[in-house]
Amino acid sequence: MLGKETFAWPEQHRGIRIKGKVQAHRSTKNLIRQLEPGAIAVIHHDNLDELAAEGLMEAGAAAVVNTGMTMSGAFPTTAPLKLLDAGIPIVETSPDAFDILSAASYASLSDDGIDLGTGWLPCRWFTRHSWHRMNSHALDKELANLSRFIDNTLRYAHLEKEYWLSPFPMESLKLRVGLRGRQALVVARGGGYKSDLRALKSYMKRVKPVLIGVDGGADALLDNGWIPDLIVGDMDSVSDRALGCGAELVVHGYRSGETPGMARVQAAGQGSEARVLCSGGTSEDAALLLAFDGGCSLIVGVGLHAHMQDFLAKGRQGMGSSWLVRMKIGSKLVDARGISGLLGVPPSSRGNYRGIGPSILGRRLANILGGRRKEPIYDPIESYDRSPRLE
Repeated sequence: MLGKETFAWPEQHRGIRIKGKVQAHRSTKNLIRQLEPGAIAVIHHDNLDELAAEGLMEAGAAAVVNTGMTMSGAFPTTAPLKLLDAGIPIVETSPDAFDILSAASYASLSDDGIDLGTGWLPCRWFTRHSWHRMNSHALDKELANLSRFIDNTLRYAHLEKEYWLSPFPMESLKLRVGLRGRQALVVARGGGYKSDLRALKSYMKRVKPVLIGVDGGADALLDNGWIPDLIVGDMDSVSDRALGCGAELVVHGYRSGETPGMARVQAAGQGSEARVLCSGGTSEDAALLLAFDGGCSLIVGVGLHAHMQDFLAKGRQGMGSSWLVRMKIGSKLVDARGISGLLGVPPSSRGNYRGIGPSILGRRLANILGGRRKEPIYDPIESYDRSPRLE
């Protein structure tokens, strides 16, 4: 248990006191779905990632109490800093305290610790100084981490090369959704996926690609008014709403044949129609290869995990399978991650910025990608107005 003297709060914060309803869950993404605005979010999350930080901000958390290690210094990240910049304090306490906090209805965070009304817990305040110290430590180790990450990636790529050269058994899946000859948009919950998806709105309207949500990526599509055609994944981060939206479900299982995600689908009452795809790699890998081996003419990716920090944040020490999948798909893959920022569309904006709006960006991208299709997609009426506007 943390000692009070060791974990006293910084002098400059001694007057601060936050009181609110306590909501707790060991899975941060599950907590975010049910978190009420103004509540104190209690999590157990080692190495808080940007997706979790953004979710806590959007849910309106008043404060975050983490019984895990917010930053271990294993890799650099700005996720905790985003919460602090948004005015959401982070306090850390012992892992043993999670069950105690979970049983509490309300809590007060003060300069003396966490007051639960019936008991008191020591804590420490995670400050900008804490972030700077841990981030500097991570940067000092980055080259060594990269070396180990490369070694892991190459080792597993070599071991799994023959497996990934074989096509998926598409005939046995018997999908209702037609893939051959169509473009596909594969949406995962990686960095910037929300703004990138908004930026592709006009592309989606004009080209009408097959919409494939990878786990929680299906909810991202629904949140933007789109119904996914396929949901692929182990179903650990997808909502009941998405599971029941009418999309065809493909449960990603292990190569051994185990499918832990099927229990989640059955609990939502959707097990009878779900397909099972047992393969190696991540659910993103499975979704991309499903589109590729299904004969899609082009595959556009949103929110795909693509580099060392992405994979380390997910607890993966390499990206052997994802590297091989990208090599196999080759020029059919257009990774749209970051495209909204490239053309000046801020993450929280739905309108135009510096004269370039998501609508204009989407139409330009639709023209570029649509050039690979035989049928024309140019609409002279819609294209007549080229001025930026709110969508």
